[in-house]
Amino acid sequence: MARENQSVVTEFVFQGLSSQPRTQTLLFVVFLVFYLFTVVGNIMIVTVIRADCRLQSPMYFFLANLSFLDIGYVSSNIPQMLVNLLTKKRTISFSGCAAQMYFSLAFGMTECVLLGVMAYDRYMAICQPLRYTTVMNRKVCLHMVVASWTSSLLSSMVINSLTLRLPFCGPDILNHYFCEVLALLALACADTALMELVIFIFSILIVFIPFLLIITSYAHILSAILKIQSAHVQSKAFSTCGSHLTVVTIFYGTAIFMYMNPKSRPPQDRDKVVAVFYTIVAPMLNPLIYSLRNKDMKRALRRAMNRPKSLFIQRLFRDW
Repeated sequence: MARENQSVVTEFVFQGLSSQPRTQTLLFVVFLVFYLFTVVGNIMIVTVIRADCRLQSPMYFFLANLSFLDIGYVSSNIPQMLVNLLTKKRTISFSGCAAQMYFSLAFGMTECVLLGVMAYDRYMAICQPLRYTTVMNRKVCLHMVVASWTSSLLSSMVINSLTLRLPFCGPDILNHYFCEVLALLALACADTALMELVIFIFSILIVFIPFLLIITSYAHILSAILKIQSAHVQSKAFSTCGSHLTVVTIFYGTAIFMYMNPKSRPPQDRDKVVAVFYTIVAPMLNPLIYSLRNKDMKRALRRAMNRPKSLFIQRLFRDW
């Protein structure tokens, strides 16, 4: 009878990162710059890789997929956050929140798996060069990407559907800047222990196992680098690996902190700050770390700028 008298939540109100007008304006400018840099940088990477015949290796195939993924990832939460920073009404409908949570989870999970695949690709290229072209052929690379997307889309669907089956009868204040699953669980007026266990299991499968693959792959890579006689080559390799591991640590470290805690706890402001790193900062750094510090990408960018537009467009759509 008490359940019948409870109201049903039809929309949520974002608490956001700050309630101070000056801080909101500053955050709007900062995150708008981050968003534009991420989108423009990743579109540039996808376009150049697509148009340049010298960048048709597995490494750049995975990189193009990562760039496409990062565009979707930041677009699933930053535009809504920018609107909320400019308006007093920070609401989102229940169905809109469900859609945002699904795509944000799906893109984030896919990035976890894809970064693991990219680390394995680098391991094969550096530590198993004689087997590389045989093992990492076009068909295998395509299957790896499809598996990354499929497993993540299905995992997000499971988490989303189970979360949305919970009753939400108030309050409707979401202590976050986007519809994050743990913040949403805190508003459910029912026991969420089962959902927390489900999230923990998926975190092990989608986040922690790829993270272990990355650490193992880079341990073998670093071991191989130490055997190189040239100090210049060693320094270059360490610089590249160090940059990659920095982004991986930011992304996985913050994601593991958020999603591998099986205990229920109220959302805190620090959780929102942590989320900024894996939803905004890491995708923004990927174009810098994986591409703009890459000599092949720099040469390809120069070739694209010097090439006649008609020829560039023809190569861009050569297989379409």
